[in-house]
Amino acid sequence: MAQYQSDVEAVDALRESYQKLTTEIGKVIIGQEDTVRMLLTAIFCQGHCLLVGVPGLAKTLLIHTIAEALDLDFNRIQFTPDLMPSDIVGSETLDNERNFRFVKGPIFANIILADEINRTPPKTQSALLEAMQEYAVTVAGKKYPLEKPFFVLATQNPIEQEGTYPLPEAQLDRFMFMVKLDYPSYQSELDIVKSTTSDKRYQVQKQVTGQQILAFQQLVRRVPVADNVVEYAVKLVHKTRPNTEMANDICNKYLEWGAGPRASQNLILAAKCNALLNGKYSPDIEDVKAVSMAVLRHRIVRNFKAEAEGVSVEDIVQKIM
Repeated sequence: MAQYQSDVEAVDALRESYQKLTTEIGKVIIGQEDTVRMLLTAIFCQGHCLLVGVPGLAKTLLIHTIAEALDLDFNRIQFTPDLMPSDIVGSETLDNERNFRFVKGPIFANIILADEINRTPPKTQSALLEAMQEYAVTVAGKKYPLEKPFFVLATQNPIEQEGTYPLPEAQLDRFMFMVKLDYPSYQSELDIVKSTTSDKRYQVQKQVTGQQILAFQQLVRRVPVADNVVEYAVKLVHKTRPNTEMANDICNKYLEWGAGPRASQNLILAAKCNALLNGKYSPDIEDVKAVSMAVLRHRIVRNFKAEAEGVSVEDIVQKIM
């Protein structure tokens, strides 16, 4: 475990590591600064992240680049309709002496890229559930722990619906953030085209070790939070639950289901990390607001009226805030 003389020193090390990572990632990924920040925040908070965007926005390349900048084991799993749970967690096979031997699957790494996660049936998607929550997998009745730090960074295509399977709500709730990637700006796209159509290639240098990440995760947990900030986060989550005491008219009109307690926990954890990255030693309400969209957008379910009137989840969260 990385050792720091004090929490102040650890906070400085966290900010310095974050700056180094963003600089290194920026050599390959042009623009998308907000997305990079949310992904690194999830990693520093021991959370998983779901990236949603149309094809060609470098979702896979972004995760590859982050994995290269971290001194961690990395595996990519390409989700397809015929992928089986054993293709993810591994299986028992007979060796030459006719004894069963467990062969580990690609889930046994520090960073897992679950590429196009909605292309495989729910049975296979559920193979990730235990790993994401318990940091272990069970095969033939025996539990195998996963090495920490462990993160699932998944990608999803929102527009190609043929041959896809919506993620179960229980699995969506395991993701700390859902981050939506937008098209790059005109200037960013100019820079992207210039850099990717030349023969220049950037070598990403490893900046942060697994031991440092574990230390940063513990640091985030130790950050103090004022009661009014916790109350704001919990009230915000309660306001997403229709037909309850704190629900407002927007919630009652457009939502079928609201967010659960895990949303409140993730709001506070993410707000703590956001504060540290901003040079503060304790989060305020603005830090909660900064992470609320990524925490809440995949945890609330619109009703038919909202879909019929074209009211998006983002619209609803903004109005609730």
